Amino acid sequence: MYQGAPVILASQSPRRKQLLEQAGVPFTIKVADTDESFPETMPIPEIPVYIARQKAAVIQALSAPTDTIVAADTVVVLDDTIIGKPKDRSDAIHILTALSGREHRVITGVVIVRGQKEVAFSKETSVFFKPLTQAQIEYYIDNYKPYDKAGAYAIQEWIGAVAIDKINGCFYNVMGLPVSNVVEELERF
Repeated sequence: MYQGAPVILASQSPRRKQLLEQAGVPFTIKVADTDESFPETMPIPEIPVYIARQKAAVIQALSAPTDTIVAADTVVVLDDTIIGKPKDRSDAIHILTALSGREHRVITGVVIVRGQKEVAFSKETSVFFKPLTQAQIEYYIDNYKPYDKAGAYAIQEWIGAVAIDKINGCFYNVMGLPVSNVVEELERF
């Protein structure tokens, strides 16, 4: 069980909040607008850590030097292309159609920082979707409205139960936070 001081979660993601609560980590939430751009030539596996570091830096500037900040960013990657959050229903249909019957990667970058001390890491999980029908895709989008989710889905929702054939890696990483790794790093911090 985590025995350390409360942390600041630099995220408004309800899923990250839920995962820290489940892990028994005391925290408060602090968010601010952050530039989520990255250098075009940056290798994809480095991008989530880069963006998480930007989020942590913004919150660190608004916090006390003794505060411990946890920031994260998740990307969905299909065929070496980052799949972001859908712009609208049509884009969500396009994204889920592309993921249907295929394997993709979910990479979450995490940065934990206090003062000058920083720990940064990423976790990757492979997700295998069964082939989806158009009716299944539209049902999911219309009933779950996944517009705030990278890859247009949430593994813990209906689509995860019926469409995901298997995963290789951490389930919680796909939700947006490899929480066991975060707790482990916080305990060492």
